[in-house]
Amino acid sequence: MGNPKAFLEIHRQEAGYRPVHDRIHDFGEVEQTLNTRERKLQASRCMDCGVPFCHWACPLGNKPPEWNDALYKGEWETAYQLLTATNPFPEFTGRICPALCEKSCILNLVEHEPTTNREDEAAITEAAFREGYITIHHPKRNGKRIAVIGAGPAGLAAANDLNLMGYEVTVFEKNEAAGGLLRYGIPNFKLNKAIIDRRIALLEQEGITFRYGEDVTPSQLTGQYDAVVLATGTPTARDLSISGRELKGVHFALELLAQQNRILAGIDIPKEERVTAKGKDVLVIGGGDTGSDCIGTAHRQGCKSVTQIEIMPRPVEGPEDPNNPWPAYPRTLKTTSSHEEGCVRRWNVNTLEFIGKGGKLTGVRVQEKGKEPEIIKAELVLLAMGFLRPEHPQYPDNVFVCGDAACGASLVVRALASGKQTALKVNEYLTK
Repeated sequence: MGNPKAFLEIHRQEAGYRPVHDRIHDFGEVEQTLNTRERKLQASRCMDCGVPFCHWACPLGNKPPEWNDALYKGEWETAYQLLTATNPFPEFTGRICPALCEKSCILNLVEHEPTTNREDEAAITEAAFREGYITIHHPKRNGKRIAVIGAGPAGLAAANDLNLMGYEVTVFEKNEAAGGLLRYGIPNFKLNKAIIDRRIALLEQEGITFRYGEDVTPSQLTGQYDAVVLATGTPTARDLSISGRELKGVHFALELLAQQNRILAGIDIPKEERVTAKGKDVLVIGGGDTGSDCIGTAHRQGCKSVTQIEIMPRPVEGPEDPNNPWPAYPRTLKTTSSHEEGCVRRWNVNTLEFIGKGGKLTGVRVQEKGKEPEIIKAELVLLAMGFLRPEHPQYPDNVFVCGDAACGASLVVRALASGKQTALKVNEYLTK
């Protein structure tokens, strides 16, 4: 702890976002960065608590006091080594993690100004890539082969750890590139896909084989590999089976998000198949992060207006939630960069019927709790209501399920933790 008084003298400073009038015209990352001096000052605010709740709250068991101290001292390489001792891909979590560590930070519980762990994490990782602190490992092979089905966060974390243990790892991915929802669900304005490509290139250099465009099942691979890791996520979105669901203009959120990311990657999508918000009144059904991503994407596509409705009550406006005191996660009102770009937000609203003319959507009949039904004008509806937890048959002993495929839709950081835990289970199984 280099400066024991920093948390008393220095306030939390976030890097903030690019100006709205600038960022809504492109898909570049919206979050800015602090300069080196300001970043080191933010790292100095960490109190190195005797009981570090941040370490306890993080699914990966990250140790912010250690790497924040190294960052404050300017020891960037040491900070990266401490960070990657628990987190295989901090460039992902440093951009999109909701930072459970910050919610449990003593400075948050007392002053509502937690240490900027997530931003510090991203800064450390970018410095490591920029300064060449990344080490390419060439593990000694143990002669055993493992297949990983799914190249999302959980699959990549499992593949990474198993490869470093000496196993020959092949990752099968049904899509044309790796990343899972990191690539096909999260917009580029939150996570530039070059960040994923950069990490995949490193994994390939370390010996992991990626096979794309192959939609395989465990039964096809169990006889060819010593173990199979199933990390296929939660592919089935929750639907809304009401009148008018068949109308043109009603889509799952990922139809819009995945397609837009593919277009930005240079993939040609026929005009008649494109899902676009351009010139349309857009209604997003679902109040979570996916719904927020739809709002930001709709703005960048040139929508006329965008409304987001949520069936649950409006959360309390933070920083504290009396009904969910710490250590429960604070369910307070979350305003994202996409919300700041312009959006009508409503709660306690139930969707009753999709209305159309000539087979095309024109509006949605809804009802707010305690009020009369009404019609919201919309030419495009995006269903962002989460995903159904997959059901699995009984697999052979050498098949291991991890990530969202095992637990249902959750956070990227939890998927990474599950992938790492599964790698340990596979190793235990194969070394018995």
